Amino acid sequence: MSTQRPVLRANFESNVPGLYVIGDLAGAPVVKLAMEQGSDVADHIASTLEAKSRDPNIYDLVVIGAGAAGLNAALGAQGRGLRVLVLEKNKIANTIEDFPEGKWIYAEPDTRPPKGKLWLDGARKEDLIGRWHEIIRENHLEVHAEEGVEAVRKLKDGRFEIVTLRQRYHTLRVVLATGQRGNPRQLGVPGEDREQVYHRLYSPKHYQGEDILVVGGGNSAVEAALTLAEHNRVTLSYRGSEFARVFKDNRRKLDAAIAAGKIHVLLKSRVKSFGDGVCSLEVEHGNVTLPYHHAFVLIGADAPADLLRSLGIRLENDWTGNPVAAAVFAFAALAGVWLFGTTEGLRLAGGALAIGAMASLVVLARRGSRFAWLGVSFVICYTIYAAKQPEGFEYWPYRGWGARALTFWNRPWSFWYTVLYTAVMTVFGFQAMKRWGFAKRDRFQIWRYASLISFQWIFFFLIPEFLFRWAVEYQWVGTRLAHDPVFAGQAWRAYGLVYAWPLFFYTFFGNPSEVWVVWGLVLAFVILPVLVLFHGKRYCSWICGCGGLAETLGDRWRHLAPKGKTSVRWEFMNGIVLAAAVLVTVLVLARDTLHIFAKPAVVGLEYYHLFADVWLVGIIPVTLYPFFGGKVWCRYWCPLAKLMQIFSAAFTRFRASRFSIYSNEKCIACMECTRNCQVGIDVMTYALKQEPITNANSSCIGCGICVTVCPMGVLSFQSVASPELVQISMKAS
Repeated sequence: MSTQRPVLRANFESNVPGLYVIGDLAGAPVVKLAMEQGSDVADHIASTLEAKSRDPNIYDLVVIGAGAAGLNAALGAQGRGLRVLVLEKNKIANTIEDFPEGKWIYAEPDTRPPKGKLWLDGARKEDLIGRWHEIIRENHLEVHAEEGVEAVRKLKDGRFEIVTLRQRYHTLRVVLATGQRGNPRQLGVPGEDREQVYHRLYSPKHYQGEDILVVGGGNSAVEAALTLAEHNRVTLSYRGSEFARVFKDNRRKLDAAIAAGKIHVLLKSRVKSFGDGVCSLEVEHGNVTLPYHHAFVLIGADAPADLLRSLGIRLENDWTGNPVAAAVFAFAALAGVWLFGTTEGLRLAGGALAIGAMASLVVLARRGSRFAWLGVSFVICYTIYAAKQPEGFEYWPYRGWGARALTFWNRPWSFWYTVLYTAVMTVFGFQAMKRWGFAKRDRFQIWRYASLISFQWIFFFLIPEFLFRWAVEYQWVGTRLAHDPVFAGQAWRAYGLVYAWPLFFYTFFGNPSEVWVVWGLVLAFVILPVLVLFHGKRYCSWICGCGGLAETLGDRWRHLAPKGKTSVRWEFMNGIVLAAAVLVTVLVLARDTLHIFAKPAVVGLEYYHLFADVWLVGIIPVTLYPFFGGKVWCRYWCPLAKLMQIFSAAFTRFRASRFSIYSNEKCIACMECTRNCQVGIDVMTYALKQEPITNANSSCIGCGICVTVCPMGVLSFQSVASPELVQISMKAS
């Protein structure tokens, strides 16, 4: 993601005990949701033990930021009897104050009533701010505007010391509600600090008959250019080749203004410097200079990462710690396991080394080392999959003893692995169902997680481990099959009932029964294409066990999935794995039917099993769940996902596909859809342009989380016309 959020625990508490983060920084994209977070955190703080200080010189709570979230938190806490102070470096409700005169503020989403003491209804910004000032006065809330915070320190006794330009304050708890619009991005070019160069547009009517340069390609820049063009000569400079992230209505108005000659647009241009009345720009075929009276650099805002880190708050995807130390301890842990399992005289020393190394990794991780957590995750996942191989074929350091050591009650580790897999999917599946289904009141997500858990229990656990054996024993499959030793002795092939080739790679070889061959062909080349025709790649998010683990265990890290064009380009790798699967399958079939390519077939099987079946589907992706989301295997290496992508894209291009995600005109560019996409799709860009999301233009798996998280009801699986509505966003475009 282009911005990082702080890592938060339950009730919006950061890793620093007593320091809470709410509002825009905590993912509240609209005013109503920011107010809701403020109300919720106030209720939580007031309900904790020792919420009130007995010292009159110590505040119970200091709120930093007087926006929707901060004011509602302060009012709620004060209403619960706490002594509260609000500090604001600019004006009260500064984000809304910065909107142009007369800007209409909508109270979306309509389905959720506002919480807390602040008033919210559809109104002009001036009326809304006026009501908020009245509420502050009526409640005698202590608000210090124009008093910026310079430092926040956690003292040894657990209190906080807050330093401003005016004085020092002490408090039991801190709520950080600064937002990020107060940190506008800079171009970093000479002259940007000139008096004529601004990073906000306060009063458009102030500018008349001037040469004005607007820099940026988002909604803020486009709207500013449109407003200023009414009475000025405006040039809009953007580094991109098109305005891909603007509202559809803004794009229509911009095109009309360009056609009318009111706005001159310079695409693929970069500002080199701001001079005295002249701006130098680099364009596609050289350099140009433009006269300007005022310039507005409106290229978005960044989260105050330096401030957050200075407070000790951890940010998402901050790679902290020493990678070399983490690698050394991880290797030491495995080396200790090797000594424990293979050398009788060094068993005690090996066990001590393994435990000590893992303990060191955990200690480093708890102190904030992300590399140490990666080491912990790798050792655990490597152990699970390295010992799962047949006895005598385990990977170092478990070779020759790992599978036997993990055999319990005459059941091999491969069985207990399936038990563990099913238990993990069940526990975390119900958690995800609660998060996205019950909490959001979304039946689609309830049914989706119910489907994933059910398929895992029935088709990937009960049938291959128990029901297949009983079906043979009690002749549920018929007398002929029950007495066929080839069929009866291959319970493991029951995974192929749902796992289609090439995900279930061994469908057509290894001496299969004719039943499995026929079913494999029908599943992969008849049932699967029909399913894809109507549902795209929903197999990945409703049925597949591999995708099921990613959607359950990996769900809590879905927001960490790599985003951006580079991450999308890397998706070519699953095409390579699919090609390898096709090649090895052809070699093996040629060996078994024509008795040729015997050695290449054996070598191909060995390498495919090693790289695809063990490392790419097991060790690497599960290790990376907490760091890059759950869909690493599904997105980058799964050959079945690639095959479905080919089918779905073809159906889409021939206009036969019944799968798409549509958007209406209510997108507010909050990025919640993009943030929560496990396969890294920039959903927001499609929503802004109202371009359907299909498998011809994305790797969408139809999980529907983007639909669920949208606060404006923009996205749906059906194309539904809706009235045009533009809502304010707490983020800069």
